[in-house]
Amino acid sequence: MRAWGIILVYLGLLAADRVHAGDVPAPTSFERPALQADVDVLQQAYEAMHPGLYRYNTPESMRAHFAALRADLNGRRSLVETYLALSRFAAQIRCGHTYANFYNQPRAIQHALFEHDDRVPFRFRWLDGKMVVTQNYSGNPAMRPGTQVLAIDGMPAGQLLARMMAMARADGSNDAKRRALLEVQGTEKYETFDVYLSLLRPATSAGRRYRVKPLGAAGPVEIELTSLSYAKRLAQRSVPDEKGAAPAWTLDLADPELAVLRMPSWALYNSSWDWQAFLQHSFEQLDARKVPALVIDLRENEGGMDAGNVLLAHLLSAPRTFPGYRRLVRYRKAPQSLEPYLDTWDPSFKDWGDAAQPYDARFYLLKRSDDVDGNTIAPLLPRYRGRVFVLVGASNSSATFEFALRSKIAGVATLVGQTSGGNRRGINGGAFFFLRLPNTGLEMDLPLIGQFAETDQPDAGLEPDVHVTSSLADIAASKDVEMAAVRAALSHAGP
Repeated sequence: MRAWGIILVYLGLLAADRVHAGDVPAPTSFERPALQADVDVLQQAYEAMHPGLYRYNTPESMRAHFAALRADLNGRRSLVETYLALSRFAAQIRCGHTYANFYNQPRAIQHALFEHDDRVPFRFRWLDGKMVVTQNYSGNPAMRPGTQVLAIDGMPAGQLLARMMAMARADGSNDAKRRALLEVQGTEKYETFDVYLSLLRPATSAGRRYRVKPLGAAGPVEIELTSLSYAKRLAQRSVPDEKGAAPAWTLDLADPELAVLRMPSWALYNSSWDWQAFLQHSFEQLDARKVPALVIDLRENEGGMDAGNVLLAHLLSAPRTFPGYRRLVRYRKAPQSLEPYLDTWDPSFKDWGDAAQPYDARFYLLKRSDDVDGNTIAPLLPRYRGRVFVLVGASNSSATFEFALRSKIAGVATLVGQTSGGNRRGINGGAFFFLRLPNTGLEMDLPLIGQFAETDQPDAGLEPDVHVTSSLADIAASKDVEMAAVRAALSHAGP
């Protein structure tokens, strides 16, 4: 399996920067003929070029999904209604790289749909279907970490989750990824939960009403909290901006027995920071200090650049060839009738030429010049010889999923955390078209390369070696359960 190299945030940086807020006002509604014509374009493009369209659907079920989308858009519809209908449709494909990408919409539509000043004034996680506060920005002590949010504006949290899960992107049956996507942890410019809450349950005032159960309280209480502005949500992000030269990762060497390499994101396409030099220097420091254990913290990291291959190269003692995935595409040359609606950063995606060779009645096998030894990683010096732990979770669904999988196959690291995102059967990505629907102006991501496992694999993410989850008490105490599990493993190992 090759690292995708292109992830959703990068796609949006290419697309959204082209249209500035105020250049063109966002449309407010659309008539039926325009909507149905856009569905025509969407269906033609996906049926001709989406490699994963029938991975989890039959042709008959996909025709039914397109018919349901047409029914949803059978009349005059608002921008919000149209966007939600497209989102529900895309989720039926069960592909983590197929959705009405927040970052790829025209700038005016981004502002109209995704930048409302009604953000919930806290961060939270979903634990066993419960919305649990992890950080409080409201100023109300009832919202301290460990508090359960039972309802927002009268809608039970479980019902909100169910409605949003029907629109959340993930690969196959990996619902853990969908739930993780619907948490608010300060990692995204557009938090998926924020977006869907605004569109499904628009705020009617500067605040919202919450039914909550503080940790240790006898029962629930009703409170009203002022919402956060979009600007304040951005200011509270815990990951660095993708642009500029600021370091995106840190190597903590404070503990001489255990170094921690924190990597909150690999999406560094617009960064001028030299991440490869940072990794080389980091492994040189680890080698010089003979640090006996290393933690690579990938929690909340969906993927991005091929950093995982560099990490593996410093952990391997000899070249290693990993099990391959067939790279299949649905077309050799993009249909000419669709070209006006296809945007991308690499024009070669529109015509694979001889790189795409017939495979079966449905696919072409994609071979490109950079595929030579693409599944083999050669060691890099210095090699790290200590014990390695990788902290993983449901966010790891693209390049970080691949790194975790290869680490487990090679036996060079112990995975600690929760089930990963992604899917063992393979995912779709690697190359993309931004499919721009001509009448609404909305964009739908169209991944072009499907990975398909060469042996039978489960419809699931990757299981860690050490499975740990937080409890309400852990969250209230700000306990890092993954790091606690690492230290317990080290202490049990003995001298």
